[in-house]
Amino acid sequence: MSHFQGSCLCHSVRYELVGELQKFFLCHCQRCRKETGSAHAANLFIKPTTFDWRSGADLVKTYHHPDSRYVKSFCQNCGSAVPSVIDHTMIVLPAGSLDSDLPLTPDANIFTDSQANWSKHSGSLPSFAQLPE
Repeated sequence: MSHFQGSCLCHSVRYELVGELQKFFLCHCQRCRKETGSAHAANLFIKPTTFDWRSGADLVKTYHHPDSRYVKSFCQNCGSAVPSVIDHTMIVLPAGSLDSDLPLTPDANIFTDSQANWSKHSGSLPSFAQLPE
């Protein structure tokens, strides 16, 4: 059983979760790229044993994309992604919302047919510890 704590960027929304980790995916679909404004979303899929909004539950807004299973929850103050509770049977946990290190790596890249052409070869780019000059 895994135990997670996390929050949004402004720390108004905080959560705690204990559950069985199902999968950790980097999703390259167009919806996830639009949601993050980036190359992909990084989401953990967890069957919850316990889930609790520690603070800010009233600030959580959830968007359901019409005619799809896509859902995204976010803090209304800062816009940060926070966990989405789906029918009390599954939690979609944005990995970036965790406040502690995650002791695992992603299981797979998914929806790579939708991957942005500019991100396909990013593994060969130089890396910097901070913003380069």
